[in-house]
Amino acid sequence: MMKIIKNNPNKGLCFLYNTYVGRILLSPIVKNKFISVVIGKFMDTKLSKILIKPFIKKHNINMSCFENEKYRCFNDFFIRRIKKDARIINHDDSSFIAPCDSRLTCYKITKDLTFKIKNSTYSLSSILNDNSKDEVFKDGIVLVFRLSVEDYHHYVFCDDGTIINNYKIDGVYHSVNPIVYKTHKVFKENKRECTLLKTKNFGKVMYVEVGALLVGKINNLKNKNKFIKGEEKGYFMYGGSTVVLIIQKNKVKINDEILKNSKNGYETYVKLGEKIGKKPF
Repeated sequence: MMKIIKNNPNKGLCFLYNTYVGRILLSPIVKNKFISVVIGKFMDTKLSKILIKPFIKKHNINMSCFENEKYRCFNDFFIRRIKKDARIINHDDSSFIAPCDSRLTCYKITKDLTFKIKNSTYSLSSILNDNSKDEVFKDGIVLVFRLSVEDYHHYVFCDDGTIINNYKIDGVYHSVNPIVYKTHKVFKENKRECTLLKTKNFGKVMYVEVGALLVGKINNLKNKNKFIKGEEKGYFMYGGSTVVLIIQKNKVKINDEILKNSKNGYETYVKLGEKIGKKPF
């Protein structure tokens, strides 16, 4: 039985995104890159270590799952590595796996090449900043993996394969909390990186990593050549972030429980390497 996530409104984000005063304060935060650079620089300093213990306590993080390291700064802690036996990769060729620890929702791409997330309608071309992939992913599915700040922020490849191409899209840094979806089309406004894969078992898959409010820096380790299932693709620096997978029609049958939860407006908590779907036969 997978864990259902029911979103509780974040008071701070409600204020920033749903009030007049909040939106005035928010504008320079998301548009001024200097603010993100300053915060990012601070998170790389030794002084930022004072934030680690309160962060662990606040978010109830089980540190026994992670490699025992002495962290130089908060960012070192944030990109901490999990122990190898703490996440098991399902290597069955027919199994489609979660690329990261996250809260998952699934959406169908409609005939007009759009899909709806929490009252916001997106088109494939707006997400990818490119309409050349419309026919490739027509009638396919979109998987949204939302990472919260307490999650393990590394992500992996879902199958064996090769990278066809990779490109970056400049943007701003809105939060990826669902409370924000109602007022901003975050997945077409936020900074993101797109990678088109040719996989062994599931056709073409597009990875879209989305940066988030207060840094959310995307660090992809590999942007060409071959990869294997479960191999690390990259990681996010401080900030909640999102991995979006766009999958071709009839290439993956997603777990019924995930589909039911998504239809009812709930997220499903999944772990890196866990089977979330299978190859149709």
